[in-house]
Amino acid sequence: MKWAAMLRGVNLGKRQLKSAELKAVVEGMGFTGVKTILASGNVVFEAGDAKPEALERDLHAALEKATGLKSEIFVRNSAELARLVEANPFPEAARERPSFLVVSFHRESVDKAAIKRLAESYDGPERMEPIGRELFTDFPDGQGRSNLIPAMQKAKLSRGNTGRNWNTVQKLLAALAD
Repeated sequence: MKWAAMLRGVNLGKRQLKSAELKAVVEGMGFTGVKTILASGNVVFEAGDAKPEALERDLHAALEKATGLKSEIFVRNSAELARLVEANPFPEAARERPSFLVVSFHRESVDKAAIKRLAESYDGPERMEPIGRELFTDFPDGQGRSNLIPAMQKAKLSRGNTGRNWNTVQKLLAALAD
């Protein structure tokens, strides 16, 4: 089975990891068809019928051992990413401004009630929609000017996740289909 792994907080500030290093770590674990996507901690690979929790744990340990970098890792298989793309609640944002549509990947289902409470108390233009373990967020004015991220942090909505814009999600899905 093909998998996409997304590392949290890579290539931000001093947390640098070259794509070649990431590829070498994954190949060193015995996985095949390894391909990195962009330079933001994304890798696809073939891992048979592995359990996602084991993949995340083992990738984390191998990455830390090889590079010293500690990063949360979130994996999805090709079927999960395909379902995610189909479930996109903001298709117009995906068409018109794909770099402003962000999917946050979580380990557990997103707390819909907490998202609803935040949306009701927040006054910005952003839209959020939790679907399963993912949170879709449309940032019509971009993330850089948004006050939503600090509001989400203050509300302690998520303990661990990593976000990818729609362009990257599409590239990951295409790489899994190759």
